[in-house]
Amino acid sequence: RLGDERVLEYDKLLLALGSKVRKLPVPGAELAGIYYLRSVADVLQIRADLTPGRRLVIVGGGYIGLEVAAIAITLGLQVTVIEAMDRLMARVVSPMVSDFYRARHQAAGVRVLHNTALTSFAGDDRVATVNTSTGEALPCDLVIVGIGVQPETGLAERAGLACDNGIQVDEFTRTAIPHVFAAGDCTNHPNSILGRRVRLESVQNAADQGKAAALNMLGHTHAYSQLPWFWSDQYDVKMQIAGIANGDEEQVLRGNPADASFAVFYVANGQVTAVEAVNRPRAFMAGKKLIGSAARLDPAHLADSTQPLAELAQQALANAT
Repeated sequence: RLGDERVLEYDKLLLALGSKVRKLPVPGAELAGIYYLRSVADVLQIRADLTPGRRLVIVGGGYIGLEVAAIAITLGLQVTVIEAMDRLMARVVSPMVSDFYRARHQAAGVRVLHNTALTSFAGDDRVATVNTSTGEALPCDLVIVGIGVQPETGLAERAGLACDNGIQVDEFTRTAIPHVFAAGDCTNHPNSILGRRVRLESVQNAADQGKAAALNMLGHTHAYSQLPWFWSDQYDVKMQIAGIANGDEEQVLRGNPADASFAVFYVANGQVTAVEAVNRPRAFMAGKKLIGSAARLDPAHLADSTQPLAELAQQALANAT
């Protein structure tokens, strides 16, 4: 049923509802000049406000916040990033990568505040101050909030579908209601490579799971289980990530962060479970091949940059077969 009371019948239905930004429930959050970055309309509004010399405060030290910081400081704004946790991108990267990006942003002129939460905004009609948990009041001309997203599940819940951190689907993108499928950010789905259920916020997942859903809706039997991968461009640095770490793996550094070209491999019992590659595309590609395979290698060899990574990966894969 649509908003104008029209009713559309279906034989197959796909829920591709995406996600919605997390909002800040703090005093002053309704003031003008406070932006959330999710849509093209958001981009156009923010772009018009990015004037050189203005003071920008970014709430959240994740992908969105840091990518905006890199652009804004390059455009000549004064940029401050406040992050509630003790390091940047703490939920998604290793401490070594966090430290590298903090140094890169600070070298560009970005002020980075850790262990700092936002308590309120202040201003008349437009935001002029960001008040923080440390007692510091940050003067500003605009604010961009990037504190993550939530799956859009309202329609699915009203329809009686099981939802737990996303709409629950099986490996064929099917929900519990016959002929209703779901794909993208809004889904919680099983991943045989990772060995657990996951909800992913990435271009790769939205595109690949959407293709799987289309095939299944057309009558094919196509299980969706792709290796998750992500990327982020900040300044002249490209970070590529494959896999999702469990948190208890050994972290193996290959290369030197001081050279702005290195990789961190996550290794459990000799098997690579994830890789974070900074300006190191070959390490990213080798990591993708190793993750999820039965290949085992010596972490000491992996850390030794004098040993060609492609040969190490090829030998490990050959031994596994």
